[in-house]
This record gives sequence, structure tokens and C-alpha cells, in this order.
Amino acid sequence: MAESPDLLTDPRAMRAGKPSASVALAQPLAERMRPRHLDEVVGQEHVLGVGAPLRALLEAGKLPSLVFWGPPGVGKTTLARLIAQHVDAQFLTLSAVLAGVKDIREAVASAQTAARGLRARRTVLFVDEIHRFNKGQQDALLPFVEDGTLTLIGATTENPSFELNGALLSRLRVFVLRSLETEAIVALLRRALNDAERGLGAGAEALPESWIARIAEAADGDARKALVLLETAWELSRAERSRDDALLEKLIGRGFRRFDKQGEHHYDQISALHKSVRGSDPDAALYWYCRMLDGGVDAGYIARRVTRMAYEDIGLADPRGLQLALNAWEAYERIGSPEAELAIAEAIVYLAVAPKSNAVYTAYAAARAAVEQHGSLEVPLHIRNAPTKLMKDLGYGSGYRYDHGEEGAHAAGQQFLPDALLGAEFYRPTTRGLEGKIAEKLAQLRAARGGGR
Repeated sequence: MAESPDLLTDPRAMRAGKPSASVALAQPLAERMRPRHLDEVVGQEHVLGVGAPLRALLEAGKLPSLVFWGPPGVGKTTLARLIAQHVDAQFLTLSAVLAGVKDIREAVASAQTAARGLRARRTVLFVDEIHRFNKGQQDALLPFVEDGTLTLIGATTENPSFELNGALLSRLRVFVLRSLETEAIVALLRRALNDAERGLGAGAEALPESWIARIAEAADGDARKALVLLETAWELSRAERSRDDALLEKLIGRGFRRFDKQGEHHYDQISALHKSVRGSDPDAALYWYCRMLDGGVDAGYIARRVTRMAYEDIGLADPRGLQLALNAWEAYERIGSPEAELAIAEAIVYLAVAPKSNAVYTAYAAARAAVEQHGSLEVPLHIRNAPTKLMKDLGYGSGYRYDHGEEGAHAAGQQFLPDALLGAEFYRPTTRGLEGKIAEKLAQLRAARGGGR
């Protein structure tokens, strides 16, 4: 497997440390502006700043196998290249989407050759989207990572805890890379505008500050997206001979914030919505709801989760919450987006400000646990059905007291739980909302029932 040409590491693409004019002109701005050394990396000070973990390892001359976990456009690939350059290692790259075990074997062979050469170089194998490797492919890497033939650097947008085999993950150090703050992207855009060697070299013709700020905002933490937008905006402004803000908005459009309907951001944001409702914060709940819609999530999915919130966190403190959630879900099923999105928002706000109770949720879990713990306990004879003479002769239904035939429609003291569970109280209502009245009534019933349960 041949090493991919790289301006940072491949001498064929360099002249006295600089790319040739033809190469530079052919490359997009985002590629030209890749950091040339670790100090040019922006936005990842928590791993590369003075005293930060990764910086400390590199300065000590150590390079463990590791995985970079973070959203697109934060510099995972670039950082892997710079690390290989920093330790003077051979840099090989694989895409987990396209590569197989055969490609891994070729990388191993190349690493073994490099280790036996006159310079005895180590090899860094960078695997992009490593979470796409199946178990067999991940297992194929294990012995060579373990014996040091390869120093593996993986990149993933997914949670490594869920996507990588435990055996491989235990041999990797995980570094989380963050979305770039707007200020970091603005600094990067200004660098690209004013860099006469690799950037646009705009100088005095630099774009208006309002354009830079708007591009940084639209990039949503993605450096690559920011540079692509900048280059396109620069070319468009020159072609149209205009720097009117309306021209930029036409280029950028509405855009979408980062949201992966199957990945980590999906679960983070639905969790944020649920916890905001549970925490009685309608403003935060609406924000996360709108973030998810803005990211392209199906409003019907949110309606289903909101219904779950109604019976998990509001419960009998306000049963109207469940009905409102169901009504919103039905509205979505009938008229769809965007019209029904307001109905879901209404349900979210109502649930957020409603009194909260998870008493039924807790009671259900406790009852399930009792079933698993005690197994198949017998139904008390007096509450068994007796449709045949044989069953009646065996005592089925004998002694059962019909509640509607007694005062208050309650046969006080009658036993319903198996003997082994007498006295168990799974449901413990709160004093909030309607459930407060339920609590009062239940206390009376349990007192009247006494030990009969």
C-alpha cells in the first residue's frame, strides 16, 4: 500500500518546505490552510495547550496508539499527520469505509519494512472513520498495535465506547476533540484572508468584518466548512463586484446546525430535551426541540419521545399531560410538519411546567423486580376465577368478597397479593398536583385494608 502524498510529509510535493505553485493553485483553500505544525492548530488547547495531555506525551517523546473522537471539521486528520511529522514517523492512511483486511496487511508489511530500514522509522497508521471497521478488521489490527509494529491513530465521529471492540479500545487512549468556538474560526478566517503564501492574500481587499462573522457563525464549529464558505464568498464577491450582505446570505442560505440522526449528537440532544422537561425549564426544552428540528430530525420522533416523558416524569401528578402529548402526536400524524410542530411545542411547554411525579414509573420497575425475584408465586385461591365445578370444589373463588356489594364499594381487608408479598407497597404517590389527592385516598385504602393487602 503506497503512502498517500501529503504536503506536510511528502517531499515530492515540497520544494524547500513549500508546495509548488501549480500544486498550491490546484488545491482548495481548506487544504492549503492545513496547519503545518502543532502550534498552528486552533481550538484544541485542552489537548494541545501547554501542559495538556497530548502535548505532554509528545514533548516526552512518547506516542501511544490513540483515537480522536469529535465532530467533522475539527482537525482529526490534520492532527494525525502533524503528530507523525512531529515524531518523524512514516505516515500511512486508510479509510475504514473502503479498506479491508488485505489493506491492513499491506500497511503492516510497509511498517515492518520501514522498521528494518537504515533509518528504522516507526509507522503511524491513521484509520479514518475507524468505527466503520467490523470486528474482524479491528481484530486484525490488535497484534500489530500490541507489539508496536504500528502506532494506530483512529478518527471517529461516534462514541468509541459503543463502536470499537473492547479489546482494541483498551489499547487506545481516547482524546476528545471539540467543535471550534466562533472566535477560533474567526481567527482562522482572518489568517486565510491575509496569508499571501497559502491563503487568499486579500490584504487591503479583505472581506467585511460582517461577512467574516457570518461565515464563522454559519460554519457551526467546522473549520473545513468555514474555509470552503470563505473561499466561495471571496470568489463570488469578486465575480459580482459586490460585498453586499444580501449576496452572502444568498450563498450561505439557511443552513443546518450539527445533528446526526443516528449518532452521539442525536442522543445528547434528545437527552437534553428530556432532562429540560423533567427539570421544569420550558425555555431550555423549547431550545433543544428547535435545535433538533433545525438539524432535520423528524418531528414525529420527538412527539413519540414527548409522550414517553408525559407518563415517565409527569405521571399521575397531571394526567392531562399525557393526553396533550397524544393530541400533539396525533396532530403531527394528521397534518405533518411544519404546521404540527407548534402542537408539539405546546405539549413540551405544558409538560415542563406541570407538576412532576415518577411514582408510577418507579412502582412499575419495583413490581417487575419483585416478579423476577420471587418467581411464579401462586394466585390466592379466593381471587381465582372458578368457571367449572371442579375449580369450585378445589376452593377457587371461595371467600371472595365483591367490592361493589360492600360499603364504599370497597371490601376492606381483602388480600390480593401472594402471601410472600404481603405488605409490599410498590406505588408511593407524591404530594404534587393531582397525585396529592391520590396519595390521600390511597392512604385511607391502605389503612382500611390493614394487613390484608
